[in-house]
Amino acid sequence: MGGGDVERLIQLLSRLPGLGPRSARRAALVLLRSPQTRLLPLAQAMEAAAHSVRSCHICGTLDSSDPCSICADPSRDHGLICVVETVGDLWALERSRLHPGTYQVLGGVLSALSGTGPEDLNTASLLSRVASGEVREVILALGATVEGASTAHWLQEKLSAHKVAVTRVGHGVPIGGALDVLDDGTLAAALSARRPAQ
Repeated sequence: MGGGDVERLIQLLSRLPGLGPRSARRAALVLLRSPQTRLLPLAQAMEAAAHSVRSCHICGTLDSSDPCSICADPSRDHGLICVVETVGDLWALERSRLHPGTYQVLGGVLSALSGTGPEDLNTASLLSRVASGEVREVILALGATVEGASTAHWLQEKLSAHKVAVTRVGHGVPIGGALDVLDDGTLAAALSARRPAQ
């Protein structure tokens, strides 16, 4: 149906999260019906992103500049770091516009099942930032899962050697919930109700 190029487009689209084969076919049809206004601009934006987007060496988020726009922003509170699992979690918190500080993206959580250990997490720059003495609080905004809790506990132990307050997001994050799917009100409640980590 449609030749090899169409099938390749559908196959690549179906690899995206949330798009199965049927959704990928519908998306491909929409793109191919208006190639000049939809398909080509998308292809150009994807090519530009592939060449320009990289990880921030400070916090680990994705941006077209390094350091990222958040870390480079002098109006942000650099003494307040919010630790998240993924870039998607950071984007969710930024949508709420409630966190005035900076971030640290771990790139995952500790998980014996998937073989993710401390060496696999992006923590070196966090510990370096805290050791500089300029950070007064670290907010552990990890999902309310077993892996998120064990990662938070491990981080709390690592940070206990430094004079920094360690807090965790509070009410509003359901057990088993992921930050990047929560609405802004729930995120706001979670951030405002943070408490000392235990």
